[in-house]
Amino acid sequence: MPDDMVEAHIRGVRKAVAAGWTVLERGGSSVDAVEEAIVMMEDDDTFDAGRGSFLNREGRVQLDALIMDGATLRAGGVGCVERLRNPVRAARKILSESPHVYFVAEGAERFAAEHGIDLCQNEDLVIPREIENLRRFQAEASRHDSVKDGNYLFTPEMTHDTVGAVALDRDGNIAAATSTGGTLNKAPGRLGDSSLIGCGCYADNQSAAVSTTGWGEPIMKLVLAKWTADRVAAGNLPDWAAREAMNYLEQRLNGHGGIIVLNAQGQFGIAHNTPRMAWAIKTKSIEEAGVERD
Repeated sequence: MPDDMVEAHIRGVRKAVAAGWTVLERGGSSVDAVEEAIVMMEDDDTFDAGRGSFLNREGRVQLDALIMDGATLRAGGVGCVERLRNPVRAARKILSESPHVYFVAEGAERFAAEHGIDLCQNEDLVIPREIENLRRFQAEASRHDSVKDGNYLFTPEMTHDTVGAVALDRDGNIAAATSTGGTLNKAPGRLGDSSLIGCGCYADNQSAAVSTTGWGEPIMKLVLAKWTADRVAAGNLPDWAAREAMNYLEQRLNGHGGIIVLNAQGQFGIAHNTPRMAWAIKTKSIEEAGVERD
């Protein structure tokens, strides 16, 4: 993240973890908690989720989100939606009220509207900062082959800012959610890892709740969230599994990103192989937030 946005990221993740904790403190479920945490970040234009997301090469916002319940393995996901302020709300409706798992584009928007979620105009999700970011990127692309071929999109220094949350409730159930606007200047219709079960998001009480951020294509190829959860199921601690996932991502496909992991015993892990990643934690005994973790 740019130096001048570090404090905004810390404030954003603090608000998100507070929103999730409020749900848990009142006896709410882990699914409710991750939904509220994600909504807080979708509404904060600091992040690449909801309003303020990166623009695709046509100057439009296209959003993806997934939410998953570790107790039941039920999940709901949306992809390539353009008229939802909070795609995680639609994902939650799918989890709770649909026999299906995944809706995309107009079908997802139609499902959301039929279930009481207001639609917006795509212009409502676009902010001046991202119009300028796209203009600058496309100007660079016309001058440099390394940008034109798309490789610049996937350097560790390139902002991604996908948001995620994991939670454990008083009943011992875990949940995970991930939401994103994808990568800057992406092709229309491109889907990343964030909303795909086992790639950018996964939750199972028997292993772990996981959410990832970063370069989506390598994360998808490794089904990284499920890979990480499987390491926890095999008896490894979430902290080790998180760090090992980032090593695996880099060594196998030269990928980069970040990951948060939580098991049903309340043990957690945070890791990233990028210069920075914003994170926040709250338990009965711990409350921390930052952009670096040793």
